[in-house]
Amino acid sequence: MNKSWIFYVCKRFSRVDRTGRAAATSVLATLGICLGVTTLIVIMSVMNGFQMSFIDTILEVSSYHLQVSDLPESKEKEFFDFCKNDSYLNSKVKSVSEFYEAQTLMVSESGAECAALIRAISPDYYYEDSEFQNELVMTRGSFNISTDDYIVLGSSLARSLDVEVGDEINLFVLSGGNDVSLFSNDRKFYVSGIFASGYSEINSSYCFVNIDVAKKYFGEKNQKRIGIKLFNSEDDLKVLSRIKNNFSYPEINVKTWQDYNKSFYSTLKIEKNMLLVLIALIFVVVAINIFNSMRRLVFERRSEIAVFSSLGASPVQVQMIFVLRGLLTGFIGAAIGVVLGLIISYNSDVVFNLVAKIMFAFEYLFTLITNPDFAPFVTENSTYALYASIPARVFYDEVVLISLFGILSPLIACYFASKSILKMKIVEVLHE
Repeated sequence: MNKSWIFYVCKRFSRVDRTGRAAATSVLATLGICLGVTTLIVIMSVMNGFQMSFIDTILEVSSYHLQVSDLPESKEKEFFDFCKNDSYLNSKVKSVSEFYEAQTLMVSESGAECAALIRAISPDYYYEDSEFQNELVMTRGSFNISTDDYIVLGSSLARSLDVEVGDEINLFVLSGGNDVSLFSNDRKFYVSGIFASGYSEINSSYCFVNIDVAKKYFGEKNQKRIGIKLFNSEDDLKVLSRIKNNFSYPEINVKTWQDYNKSFYSTLKIEKNMLLVLIALIFVVVAINIFNSMRRLVFERRSEIAVFSSLGASPVQVQMIFVLRGLLTGFIGAAIGVVLGLIISYNSDVVFNLVAKIMFAFEYLFTLITNPDFAPFVTENSTYALYASIPARVFYDEVVLISLFGILSPLIACYFASKSILKMKIVEVLHE
């Protein structure tokens, strides 16, 4: 028999099953796949936006994409030239800058104390790096470290020290080598600006000073580091390998942002994977329902199956009719789900604000009916406003993976449900 009849019969069965119980089963299966795909895409997009907002802040402000250390001073200019002139790195590297870091215990004029990480950078760095500027929003004052006695603090750090712009602080304790005084009352700075970022740890522990301060206070043994930012964070290992294999100083120590944030990144990854597994259980439930409904459908179609077999169709060919139906159900459900998921993800702020208003309307109406005196105190849930402020990010490799889940779950369910066809004896069916 010509195998094209499998598609023809599948289409005929679909037309016949558009009414009655079979139609409801087919619609519910497709709807389940659609809702599962939509839910997964939206939740993963919001989760991506939530996680990437932290990661972007860490990359742009704290760890960079790559950090270089143990580089002799005589090799620094050569390294900068290498990053600029190498044909491969030139297309991958966005910026290269030097900085120093030290741990400190700050004391304000009021006597408040707070531990902090002090970073010494170029005074023009804030205005030259637009991404750094976007992540550090100046809430008061300006990012001014043009002189050696100016310092810029994180908002939470400034609150802990009880200082404002123009106030004086002292680096009472400062880490360093033997050539640095551990305690001192003479390392005084004036707060020129206070910033806020999307990551609370940076707000509570980071401050910035002029790079000349490092040479003055951090000591000669404090190691200079070079931060490298890339256009695409996924190129970090490739750039690391390029530097290691092609730069003339092979002993150079290069680490990626994942090395510096290993525990934080691993936590986010586990959280995301666990969420993916839990939400993917939707497909398991849908697949079980499809399995049960398909077994019933195979039983109801046993007379037609016997006719096909008597005309020369093999059990595998007859089985493919039902498998094809599962594939069609999964494809239609996944396609609709992807479209809805992308629409909601790219308009997540509108959706969350709309949900907030709907929930507020229901809550207000319920309160108005049950306890009118408390109705004026009903307000919108601020949690939805927080969700709306998170920019959802769609990763298309995840969308493809979710779509495959949606297509394969009914396909596999139909395959196992229709395996009974292989055991069916034509004579027994025709005698019924």
